[in-house]
Amino acid sequence: MNSFEKKLQQYAALAVQVGVNVHQGQTLVVNAPISAAHFVRLIVKEAYSVGAKLVKVNWSDETVTRIHYDLAPDEAFSIEPKWFAGEMTELVENGAAVLHVIAENPDLLNGVPQERIVTTQKVRAKALEKYREYQMADKFSWSIVAVPSAEWAAKVFPDLPENEQVEKLWDVIFKTVRIGDQDAVAEWKSHLQNLDSRAELLNSKKYKKLHYTAPGTDLTIELPEGHLWVSGGSINEQGHVFVANMPTEEVFTAPLKTGVNGTVRSTKPLSYGGNLIDGFSITFENGRIVDYTAEQGLEALKSLVEMDEGAHYLGEVALVPHQSPISDTNILFFNTLFDENASNHLAIGNAYAFCLEGGKTMSQQQLAESGLNSSLTHVDFMIGSGEMDINGVTADGTEEPIFRKGNWAF
Repeated sequence: MNSFEKKLQQYAALAVQVGVNVHQGQTLVVNAPISAAHFVRLIVKEAYSVGAKLVKVNWSDETVTRIHYDLAPDEAFSIEPKWFAGEMTELVENGAAVLHVIAENPDLLNGVPQERIVTTQKVRAKALEKYREYQMADKFSWSIVAVPSAEWAAKVFPDLPENEQVEKLWDVIFKTVRIGDQDAVAEWKSHLQNLDSRAELLNSKKYKKLHYTAPGTDLTIELPEGHLWVSGGSINEQGHVFVANMPTEEVFTAPLKTGVNGTVRSTKPLSYGGNLIDGFSITFENGRIVDYTAEQGLEALKSLVEMDEGAHYLGEVALVPHQSPISDTNILFFNTLFDENASNHLAIGNAYAFCLEGGKTMSQQQLAESGLNSSLTHVDFMIGSGEMDINGVTADGTEEPIFRKGNWAF
């Protein structure tokens, strides 16, 4: 077995054992593109080897997806995927874990009429509403990992010869998920403990609000009473630990829905709905988005904000130091899984119930009454840089440094 195959097997083991943390007798659902077939087969083998009862793979194909958007009649985009939503909801209600393998082409839907993309997103989100509710409350284990595609690698490394692009992206992915000569599982346990210590310190502070300043950014975000800072490791309803994003470098919580004021400017492009949004600024008043501009992808940004009323508000506040393994690569990935873990970021849309004391068992109405936002969508966008300062404001108005020049101040 060559070095690459050994790393690939380590990656599959990491996804199964640490990402979704498959247990004896559990079902694993894998959603993956056909371009990742070899890696997915390793995942299936690994899952059965650790005791999975059933591994179900849902395949997708970006070429077929693009043909659908180009040639299907308009009415096809209004069909709710109730069959898929019903199956996924039933599976997780019965204890299944879900692993998403992504290999997205950031420009897949360039040129597709925006109304087709928006309609698809809305009907899919509506159909999967119950499933997403379970997901946002940690009812089941889920994780996202990435593998290169030729199109994605070409976007990230346009100056490399074509025959070197995919190999280079594989090398970078392996490094960001801590796969090398060391024990990757042990490395991840140590990494998660470090992130947990950051979350514990922030929870001890009980800040009333956060104040962000950077070029183009002057933003205040209030935090709800009983908010919880959490890190990469989550705990599902059965008490099993899982890691939703691999890689992860973030510590995050939920904002008070009506407590966001000021303007924030993006620092990295956002790949959304098969289109890139770049150079954008968003202005908030009493939590609600009241204005936005973009140098590229304004229509895509508009479709995101107009998804529903909840998409006019924030659902996540995440802290990531500018000096971190992913940021230090100095690579723009055009993929939120990686770019959000290289930068402080916010998320438009739904809030995670587990970011509130007792939130996992609250109803949607109780979460709303506690100040958390609800939406059909949840989309992260990157705002961090080496020029960003963040202060934590206590209940008595005292300001304390959390970030200075893009990095932890403690």
